[in-house]
Amino acid sequence: MSTPDTNRSGQLEIFVRVIEAGSFSAAARALDMTPSAVSKLVARLEQRLGTRLLQRSTRQLQLTPEGCAFYERGLRVLADLDEAERCASAHAEPRGRLRVNSNVPFGKHFLLPLLPAFLARHPQVEVDVVLTDEVIDLLEQRTDVAVRAGPLKSSSLVARRLGETRMMIVAAPSYAARHGLPLEVAALSAHNRLELGQARAHTGWPLLHEGQIQTVPPSGNARASDGEAVRQLALAGLGLARLAAFQVQGDIAAGRLLPVLEQANPGDLEEVHAVFVGQGGYLPLRVRALLDFLVEQVDLGRPVG
Repeated sequence: MSTPDTNRSGQLEIFVRVIEAGSFSAAARALDMTPSAVSKLVARLEQRLGTRLLQRSTRQLQLTPEGCAFYERGLRVLADLDEAERCASAHAEPRGRLRVNSNVPFGKHFLLPLLPAFLARHPQVEVDVVLTDEVIDLLEQRTDVAVRAGPLKSSSLVARRLGETRMMIVAAPSYAARHGLPLEVAALSAHNRLELGQARAHTGWPLLHEGQIQTVPPSGNARASDGEAVRQLALAGLGLARLAAFQVQGDIAAGRLLPVLEQANPGDLEEVHAVFVGQGGYLPLRVRALLDFLVEQVDLGRPVG
């Protein structure tokens, strides 16, 4: 019987830490090691595997295709070890750094307001949050969980559904006072229709017209990079905007925004998911804790913030 290599899990964990930290020096600080020691351990791992896992340069580390596959499977192995330790100890708690990427509307109205309660429940977790409406590569951005709205593309990612929200067109009273509000779909052509200027934006606004769904493209003198920026333009009275209901229901209740053409609203819904790398049975405790917390706490019909 061959002698087991007791350094394999340690090398794997150091490799994962390097990828998550983005550099040998940052990983070394987190591990209380020297950068040269970390670099040598990763080189030893590559030598044992007989393949290059990282492309090194003076500015950044880049995963090779083999390194990307090894990193993804390594996460599952380490998560499995975490799970084994959790099962062996009733007192195991989620710990470590959790990197979360969210679209801006969900981040502002749900994620950020809920974080204090999550961290109070799991005090050994540290959270790094990035808000952007751009769709990111989780491995490339070293992200544990990303929140995405709209239809999901087929990929190696796993998703948990957080809910769905209806879409609606709104305008500020100041805009209505200057330009009036359209009373029928055909009248939209005379109005400034604010556009969401990013890659995954819909090509138009679906509306019911004479029993059929007609798509009206946004067309105006302003566009913005994310849904919250479009909301701010609408609040400023610049034009009409089509946004998720959870973004604007507080503004409508307070009289800051007015619903527009609700009789022509087809009732289409936009789904919101939390996506992550790996199968559900192979998740670090900190990732599983956040996913369970969001499913428990998020109600898209009742924003927190």
